[in-house]
Amino acid sequence: MRYLFQGDSITDAGRADQENPHETGAGYPRLLEADLTCGQKDCEVLNCGISGNRVVDLLARWKKDCLNLKPDVLTILIGVNDVWHELGSANGVKKELFEEVYRILLRETRETLPDTRIILMGAYLLHGPATDEQWDLFHAEVTARREITRKLAGEFGLDFVDLQETFDRGLREAPAGHWSGDGVHPTAAGHMLIARAWKEKLNL
Repeated sequence: MRYLFQGDSITDAGRADQENPHETGAGYPRLLEADLTCGQKDCEVLNCGISGNRVVDLLARWKKDCLNLKPDVLTILIGVNDVWHELGSANGVKKELFEEVYRILLRETRETLPDTRIILMGAYLLHGPATDEQWDLFHAEVTARREITRKLAGEFGLDFVDLQETFDRGLREAPAGHWSGDGVHPTAAGHMLIARAWKEKLNL
């Protein structure tokens, strides 16, 4: 069983070699690699998350970093940089284009890998140093992309993990800083929340 995780810095989580999908980083893919490979001897976990990526960046490398790898289970977490890059450097991806490009990725994957199980994880946001200054806009735009992701999951008949809901539940137990140092990137505890939500969706 080959598991592939795709996305931005949240998934990348400090991978030393971004050209090597077997370098799983220090985040939730690494936690899941330890868990899955411990319980399944014929199991491979790959991570092709790249820090800073937007959905258009995924499209540019999709054949090499996804289709050619032929995963049995593909997980995608993307969307926060499509907003963050616009707020910081006017280089984001508007909602309409985000949806169009994401749909292309899913269509190509379905056509090329019809037996691959696909899990879409919705972008989330917490209060923190990177998010508070423009919180209302940041939150609204990330929410819009999460809802597009949910819509596409329904359209293609895919699994959807609502990570905002996951972190909102976490906030009942501990403040935002316990789960994310800046409001975007998870702490170790935050990565564990993501890993647990993913496992719950797959009934593992």
